[in-house]
Amino acid sequence: MKKEQTPPVSVIIPCYKQAHLLGEAIESVLAQQTQAQVEVIVVDDGSPDNTAEVAARYAGVKCVRQDNQGLSAARNTGLRESTGHFLVFLDSDDKLLPQAIETGLRSFESHPECGFVCGHAAFITSDGKPFPYTQRPCTSVSYASLLERNEIVSPMVVMFRRAVIEGVSGFAVSLKGAEDYDMYLRIARLFPVYCHHEVISEYRQHPSSMSQNYALMLRSTLTVLNRQRTFVKGNHEHEAAYRRGLKFYQEFYGERIVNQVREHLRRGDGWQQALNELGVLLRYYPQGVAANIGRKLRITVAGAAR
Repeated sequence: MKKEQTPPVSVIIPCYKQAHLLGEAIESVLAQQTQAQVEVIVVDDGSPDNTAEVAARYAGVKCVRQDNQGLSAARNTGLRESTGHFLVFLDSDDKLLPQAIETGLRSFESHPECGFVCGHAAFITSDGKPFPYTQRPCTSVSYASLLERNEIVSPMVVMFRRAVIEGVSGFAVSLKGAEDYDMYLRIARLFPVYCHHEVISEYRQHPSSMSQNYALMLRSTLTVLNRQRTFVKGNHEHEAAYRRGLKFYQEFYGERIVNQVREHLRRGDGWQQALNELGVLLRYYPQGVAANIGRKLRITVAGAAR
């Protein structure tokens, strides 16, 4: 009997102002220990640096340039330009470990019913040095668990089935944060998903990364969760998970925003930023302001005034 051919995989790398790290990302894909055909597509999202020049150094890597449209649009462009049966979305400042693609393919082979499979990441500093910890392992991934908390740190630890991601119309370009979380929820609501728990990537941590913009993340994450409200109605498990998710993200990001506001007030600078952050709190975490945050802020303001 003829052995079935390993299905091809496309790795899509959006890039904006990260040309200095793009080579490492590409090389991590080219170093994959797999029998699968691996297609690499770099999407130059109107980057003002030499992204196209870096991509051109690697034979077989396809580079597509577009006007700057944001991360979701760049990923969707890569989706349209790709041909693989399975897809991995790798940010240009991160890296795959050598077994990443093979681990994903084995997981799909043993779980063919799944819309996506995922693993974990090791964290590295902005200059590539390892942190002394890795991602906190999750016990399982499902629609209910994702409603409660997103433990998938980045799309690079996910391998998607192409037909599934096309079936949900790709990434939502209207979102400016938590687009990956939105994608996981939309797929997990319709298909089983599976976590193999292997560490398959290196996730670079930047002080200025989007995940550190707590106001943006609070607004975006709650917007994503609210989009699921209609679908959870009538299912007690999902309704409870949804409520826990709202509470978790309100407190997780809300308390961090409060600390930022207090620091602005303590230093006596960043008043406009503090007002903007307070506006986000009042809209997305009003109960926190009403409970104890207002007291903390009054104490801080009084201390700053003395």
